[in-house]
Amino acid sequence: MTRSVCKQLLPVYDKPLVYYPLSTLMLAGIRDILIISTPQDLPRFETLFGDGSRLGLCLHYMAQPRPEGLAQAFLLGRSFVGSANPALILGDNIFYGGGLRPLLDEAASREHGATIFAYAVADPQRYGVVEFDRDGGAISIEEKPTTPKSSFAVTGLYFYDNSVLEIAAGLQPSARGELEITDVNVAYLRDGTLDVQMLGRGTAWLDTGTPEALLQAATFVAAVEQRQGLKVGAIEEVAYRMGFIDAAQIERLAAPRRGNAYAEYLLAMIRDKSYLDSFPDSP
Repeated sequence: MTRSVCKQLLPVYDKPLVYYPLSTLMLAGIRDILIISTPQDLPRFETLFGDGSRLGLCLHYMAQPRPEGLAQAFLLGRSFVGSANPALILGDNIFYGGGLRPLLDEAASREHGATIFAYAVADPQRYGVVEFDRDGGAISIEEKPTTPKSSFAVTGLYFYDNSVLEIAAGLQPSARGELEITDVNVAYLRDGTLDVQMLGRGTAWLDTGTPEALLQAATFVAAVEQRQGLKVGAIEEVAYRMGFIDAAQIERLAAPRRGNAYAEYLLAMIRDKSYLDSFPDSP
């Protein structure tokens, strides 16, 4: 499926997969974003998003010539991050649920240490797995263990302080030849500055790493949208709700596609005067 187009640009129901993680960052109040992809795929993202200004964002792009691990993002993006505290999200992760926004706000506002999120899954051996003590404190993290010590997987959303740049720079490649994000998280754990937030049953985390998972994600989004009449991961909607753009910009974005169901949804949104007061806190 991904020979001619990268996975993050495949559709998940009614929008590209990348819309969903991007909407999560936006919901955390993040507007300066670096998109990292392969040299051949990067121009497709630029075609899709441009400089981000139409959404009230400032988007930058960086090529990753070889897949040498998630933590390499902090080497490639070092100058982009500068002195800021960065967040990292994987382009194939979908987060949805009530109560998500307060968790994002808290993680984004933390000045020191790191925040990651754990989620109970049926197949933890596919992920980084976090082990908790009786008081709910994290005591270990293992990358794709043969015998997992818990069912809690580390999701693909991470918030770090600026010291992550030095931590990533000091990493050694794993047996897979990659700079592992788990090693970054373990460094914070050893330092006593890692906060692991557990996502409960009211939150959905979908990792579209397999064809089956991609289908499940599309089915989930379709069910929610068709039942509620509300979009999941609509970046234009999140930009409007977060105050990044105004109603006039929504009109401009929708104008070229009048008659299209997505555009009509956006137009109906700005005509609903009660929208901003009644909308749930999930992208």
